Amino acid sequence: MSLRIEALTGDALDQALPALAALRIEVFSAYPYLYDATGDGALDYEQDYIKTFAQSRDALIVAAIDGDKIIGCATGSGLDTQHDEFSAPLADAGFDLASTFYCGESVLLPAYRGRGVGHAFFDQREAHARAKGYKRACFCAVIRPADHPRKPADYRPLDPFWRARGYRPLPGAIAHFPWKDFDEADESAKPMQFWLREF
Repeated sequence: MSLRIEALTGDALDQALPALAALRIEVFSAYPYLYDATGDGALDYEQDYIKTFAQSRDALIVAAIDGDKIIGCATGSGLDTQHDEFSAPLADAGFDLASTFYCGESVLLPAYRGRGVGHAFFDQREAHARAKGYKRACFCAVIRPADHPRKPADYRPLDPFWRARGYRPLPGAIAHFPWKDFDEADESAKPMQFWLREF
């Protein structure tokens, strides 16, 4: 396997923006996110999102690259750089946001899953967080009902993988983030469970 994991900054990030945006749209269109980005300007929106994220405090954007093709990426930054309403559940649970690192999106094309890339993404982000002095890391996972009509028959939840990395769901820590599902006319807020691990 000729895969490599690289941190993207400066010109390298700028050049990768179109590929990163298209990758996010492709992966997030599948279950469980079902993100409908078919409207005009979707690619521009995603590129702007990534570029803005990269300017957050202690931000990290890593890409998995096969040859010259980006096939996955993962993001992270200080949790206190996220929207207040998004980070509020952890603040309400008594956690210090300034010492909490947020592992944002992690997207990977299906053909490359099960090859250790997901572990590499977490390794990179956790090492970065520790080097910056963070005490813990967290992420959010969208909550879907077990009988969701778009759930594939062969869908495998990532809970065992996350638990093996030392993360646990934090009871009652539910954030909400809006996007438009394929069967929705407009955006609606989706519940997202916080998972957390201490370093």
